Amino acid sequence: MTFDVISIIGLGYIGLPTAAAFAGRRKKVIGVDVSTRVIETINKGEIHIVEPELDMLVNAAVTQGFLRATAIPEPADAFLIAVPTPFMDGNKPDLSYIEAASKAIAPVLKKGNLIVLESTSPVGATERMAQWMADLRPDLTFPHQFGEESDIRIAHCPERVLPGHVIRELVENDRVIGGMTRKCGELAAELYRIFVEGDCILTDARTAEMCKLTENSFRDVNIAFANELSLICDHLDINVWELIRLANRHPRVSILQPGPGVGGHCIAVDPWFIVDSAPDYAHLIRTARNVNDGKPKHVLQRVERAAKRFHDPVIACLGLAFKANIDDLRESPAVEIAREISVHQYGQVLVVEPNIDALPARLEGKVSLVSLHHALSHADIVVVLVDHTSFRQLDKVRLQSKVVIDTRGVLA
Repeated sequence: MTFDVISIIGLGYIGLPTAAAFAGRRKKVIGVDVSTRVIETINKGEIHIVEPELDMLVNAAVTQGFLRATAIPEPADAFLIAVPTPFMDGNKPDLSYIEAASKAIAPVLKKGNLIVLESTSPVGATERMAQWMADLRPDLTFPHQFGEESDIRIAHCPERVLPGHVIRELVENDRVIGGMTRKCGELAAELYRIFVEGDCILTDARTAEMCKLTENSFRDVNIAFANELSLICDHLDINVWELIRLANRHPRVSILQPGPGVGGHCIAVDPWFIVDSAPDYAHLIRTARNVNDGKPKHVLQRVERAAKRFHDPVIACLGLAFKANIDDLRESPAVEIAREISVHQYGQVLVVEPNIDALPARLEGKVSLVSLHHALSHADIVVVLVDHTSFRQLDKVRLQSKVVIDTRGVLA
C-alpha cells in the first residue's frame, strides 16, 4: 500500500516527533491536536516541548510543506493515535482521550485505511477503539467483525522511546506491532518501515499492549528495590549510594539508582493497568507501585525534620521534571514534593527548573521559580529532586553551610 497522507492524532511528546519522522521521509503529514497554542506553534515551524533535534526537524518539515497541524481530522491513508492515557481515582485507566480521538477520526475514514493506536493502553483497549469507530461507521467493516476481509485495518504499536533521545530511538529501536489480524499487523509494519531502522516484530494486539506494560513494570519493580533499599539505609545510617556502587561490582548484580519516587507518563502509570486487569495476580507489581508512590512521603519527612532546625527557613527544591534534562513534568514526584512542602508550610519554597519558563498550575502562587544562583544564595535547606546536568556540576563549596537532602545521589 502507498501511504501518501499520514495523520497523527495528538502532537505531544510522542506524536510530534513521530510526525516529524514521517515528514522527514517526505511524507505528507497532517497533525491533529485539541490545543490551539500547539497548532499555532507547530504551523510557525516551532515546537512546544523540549526534545533535542526536534526543533530543526519540525521547522524543516513545516517549511518544506510536509507537516501541517490542525484541530479537525482530515482524510488520510493512515491514522496514528498518540494521545494521553492517564488513570482516574483508584488507579483505573482513563481511556477517554482514546475514545475521543477514535470518534473524531471516524467520520473521515474510508475503505483501506490503517489505524494504529500508539498510546500506552490496558489490555483490550485496541479492541474497544475498533468498536467505538464501528458504532459510528456501520457502512464500514472492522477487524473484530470481518477479520482479514475488513475494510479498515487496526493495530497497536506502543512507543518505546526515552525522553531526551526520542529522535534517535524512534528510528533505531525495534517496534512491537500487534495487529487485530495478521494483515493488519503486516500493513502497520509497512507503515513504520518508512522511517524505522530497527526490526518490526509482529504479534497480536493484546500481546503488544501487554508488552509495553511489562517493560515499564519491570523497570518499576527494579526501581522499587532501589527505593526500598534507600529507606532501609536511611534507617541504618548507611550511605545507599556507596552501598549500591559496591554491590554493583558483583558481576551479576545491577541495582538501579533510588530517587524521590517515580514519575513520567509510563513507569508511574503503566503498572496500574496490569493491576487493574489482573488484581488477584499482580501482587509484586502492586507492591512495587506502592513503594515508589510512598517515597515522596519519606522525602517530606526528611524536609520536615530539617526545617525544625530553623526559624522560617528558605527551602530550595532543585528540579521539577520527572527525569534529568527534560521539561516533562507529568506524574513527577518532584512537583508533588515541592507542593507539599509549601502546603505544610515548612518554610519559604524556591524552585529551580532550568527547562521551564513558568510554573505548572499546581504550584502557581505556592512557590517561586528562581535561578540556581538565587536559590543557592538564599536557601537554608537544599533538596535535590532531579539529577539535571547543571546540578551535577554544582560547586559543592556553595553547599557547605546548608542542610542538603540529596534524593538523586548528585552529590554522592
